[in-house]
Amino acid sequence: MSTYRLDTVDEYGHQPTEDSNFNESVYVNGWDPEQKMGLWMRLGNRVNEGHAELSVCIYLPDGRVACQFLRPKINTNERHSAGGLDYEVQEPFKAVSMTYSGEAMILDDPQILREARKMFKTAPRVSCEVSLNLAGLSPMNGGEPTDPDTETMYGRDFSIGHFNQHTRINGKITLGDESWDLNGFGWRDHSWGPRFWTNINFYRLFIANFGEDRGIMMLKRTDREMKVHRRGVLMFDGQYEEIIDMDVMTEWDENKDPKAVRLGVRTANRAVELKGKILTMAPLRNHRQIDGQTVESRIAEGFTEWVWDDGRPGIGITEYIERLEDGEPVGFPL
Repeated sequence: MSTYRLDTVDEYGHQPTEDSNFNESVYVNGWDPEQKMGLWMRLGNRVNEGHAELSVCIYLPDGRVACQFLRPKINTNERHSAGGLDYEVQEPFKAVSMTYSGEAMILDDPQILREARKMFKTAPRVSCEVSLNLAGLSPMNGGEPTDPDTETMYGRDFSIGHFNQHTRINGKITLGDESWDLNGFGWRDHSWGPRFWTNINFYRLFIANFGEDRGIMMLKRTDREMKVHRRGVLMFDGQYEEIIDMDVMTEWDENKDPKAVRLGVRTANRAVELKGKILTMAPLRNHRQIDGQTVESRIAEGFTEWVWDDGRPGIGITEYIERLEDGEPVGFPL
């Protein structure tokens, strides 16, 4: 990717721009294919707004979700550490870790996430301890564009710099008197630049691991002019191949959330068909005041089981984000 620059210093905090919505975020996920469970965690520094966005979302084997969403105060972008969530670079481009110590809400029915106020008032809470270690399996992918005409992964009104990596993971989750040791695969990314979640018209993001040597990170998004962009990589034999085409076919549930996906993907070296089944859906929402009006987006986070077209199993996350107009997702049924 010669039109991007990436250096080990990019593993750490960047100088914030003057944009009020400057964001620098780190994200990790990890999945245990034997136990069919896993999690994702994210900390987004919005230092010009004086807070961070903290998200912890754990998918348990029995279909329950344990989660926490906070906006802890921060006054620096030098580190990602707030509200009990801490991110550390152990070795640039090779290993990172993330830990959480605090409370989590236990959701027997994750659909209550659609009613956030009710959830925060009524969901039972337990102590939560999470440790996740991630070691890189793939090359680094992405960076910061070197010229103003280069297209960024998510669009320049969502992030400027972005890089990511498939990983092996191990760790531990403790919720009250329950605990699980994790061993499997995962993913991490790091983004910086101005961001409003509601700037996304709609996108479909697919991240998964199929053992140590295969994986996907593929994104289909539309901009404000409804132009479609397809970006991403397919990892095969431990190496990334840029995608040149992708078809997305979604099977929807009664809430207009994805419940199954079929992908047709082409790189310069191969064509692949992938089938995904959402095991547990976490239906999130984001609200933002713009010009005196409330703008809402849905963020559907689905823990997903995958199959490569040669039968190789995989596991990961499916993320559908889009603005809501009159309560309806603008990208449905695409």
